[in-house]
Amino acid sequence: MPVTNFKTPEKYQYQSGFRSYHETEAVKGALPLGANSPQRCPYGLYAEKLSGTAFTAPRHGNQQTWLYRILPSAAHSAFELLNDIPQELDPGLHQIPNQLRWDPFEISHKVDWVRGLKKVAGAGDPTMKTGLGIFVYAAGRNMDANSAMYSSDGEMLIVAQHGVMDIKTELGNILVRPNEIVVLPRGIKYRVDLPEGPIRGYILELYQGHFALPELGPIGSNCLANARDFQAPMAAYAQDAETTWTIVNKFNGKLFTAKQNHTPFDVVAWHGNIDYPYKYDLGRFSVIGSTSFDHPDPSIYTVLTGPSDHPGTAVADFVIFPPRWLVQEDTFRPPWYHRNTMSEFMGLICGEYDAKAGGGFQAAGASLHNVMSAHGPDASTFEKALNMELKPTKVGEGSMAFMFESSLMLGVTEWGLRTCKKVQKQYNEESWTPLQPHFKLPD
Repeated sequence: MPVTNFKTPEKYQYQSGFRSYHETEAVKGALPLGANSPQRCPYGLYAEKLSGTAFTAPRHGNQQTWLYRILPSAAHSAFELLNDIPQELDPGLHQIPNQLRWDPFEISHKVDWVRGLKKVAGAGDPTMKTGLGIFVYAAGRNMDANSAMYSSDGEMLIVAQHGVMDIKTELGNILVRPNEIVVLPRGIKYRVDLPEGPIRGYILELYQGHFALPELGPIGSNCLANARDFQAPMAAYAQDAETTWTIVNKFNGKLFTAKQNHTPFDVVAWHGNIDYPYKYDLGRFSVIGSTSFDHPDPSIYTVLTGPSDHPGTAVADFVIFPPRWLVQEDTFRPPWYHRNTMSEFMGLICGEYDAKAGGGFQAAGASLHNVMSAHGPDASTFEKALNMELKPTKVGEGSMAFMFESSLMLGVTEWGLRTCKKVQKQYNEESWTPLQPHFKLPD
């Protein structure tokens, strides 16, 4: 899929770079010079520090952003549990070894972003800042007027599958279309409006650490996701100290609300490194592959990674399978059959995934192959690959599949397993039971 080159409306202004130190001001002179917290900030603004890491984290890993706003975030009422929707975002998890696949998740036209979040799977504990959560979202209307949301649980990587999201954040405005992703750091307030109708997609919430670009090793200094293609918003503020706003906080999988008599989107200027929202167009991913025989591990398609304390082992990787050329000689070209110490949750943004035929794996659906659960091409894909003419072939035209891969064993929620009623009961039987032995001793 080529670079999309969308025309960006003037409302959305971005600065480029991943892990870059950015500074931006909506009013000239709003950023203080030579100090982060002067006695009097320019224009009578309040200085507020947003810390994404411990103060004492090593310099190379320290993440922070300084905000200069009209009123500080602390000016709100006490939080109370939100009772008008089921608290389904972090129910108990079912640990099962079966391969699972879901039909496309439905769009609910009556609900907004807050009420359209559903947890499918996860591992770990946000109270201990360990692990991850996997969600789907589906909404048909804007968030309630004068409402905003943030998560204390983790950093959210949002994969847009259908519809356009106008995301207003404290640090600026972001427009997200299908085949794009956006990352919202822990604690950043935002609201989601729907300028072109209903939306649907997937979310990987990282409870520990932050997303980073994967190391390139022998590849060198370029390709895969290039740092210059990530976009962070420019400062854009509203001035409103009279309207009552509702702030929704996702805290340990439950939703709480508080009231405040001022807009949360009053940041006039900010500066910081990575602890800010950013977006990325998946069409800009530069694919690397084999040009002789065999094909590399799927890690070669990693866009972002959530590292663990063990080098080379991720809490979560975000991997994509974009359109690409296959040219290998004497090679079985689809992914091989395998059992993996990693868990693999896959989704499909558009098109047809080249390793699954027959329409069972559909756009807006998903699959989960947990730790050591055997999987690979279905029977018809295997037979086709076994007998195909090996010539240069472009696969995935008009398609974009992705994978949330984790070193952790993923549990499935009651909603994901039963309530949503989307689990395909015959997935295993239809995919791999038809496989026939090809073993034959020479005459």
